[in-house]
Amino acid sequence: MKKSLIVLLAVSAMLVSVAGVAAAASRHATAPKSAPKMVMIVMHDPGCHWFSVGGAYKTSLSVKGPVSLMNMDEATLKVAGPKGLQLDRVGKKVFLGTGTYRITMVGQAPDDNHLKLVVR
Repeated sequence: MKKSLIVLLAVSAMLVSVAGVAAAASRHATAPKSAPKMVMIVMHDPGCHWFSVGGAYKTSLSVKGPVSLMNMDEATLKVAGPKGLQLDRVGKKVFLGTGTYRITMVGQAPDDNHLKLVVR
């Protein structure tokens, strides 16, 4: 009786430790990936559109990527980069990987800002 009780306790302890390792591995494997960094383009005079960064307005920006470009301007933006031209509509997002991007507004006046975004 004592022998079977000892064997039962040993097997139970082993199963508990294996279950704990499996649960820890499961939590680690399903950890969410970090979301892309958000880069916002906003309407601000003079110059029409700007990058909004910490309360400041910039015409060029360099960030570690990938990024999600959010258009809060007054019109669709043309985003020219390594994979060609993409359109970013007002209130929408475009996901960008590594590269250099030139951003202008559709129908842009000649004196409006031309934005440069470098994603490292």
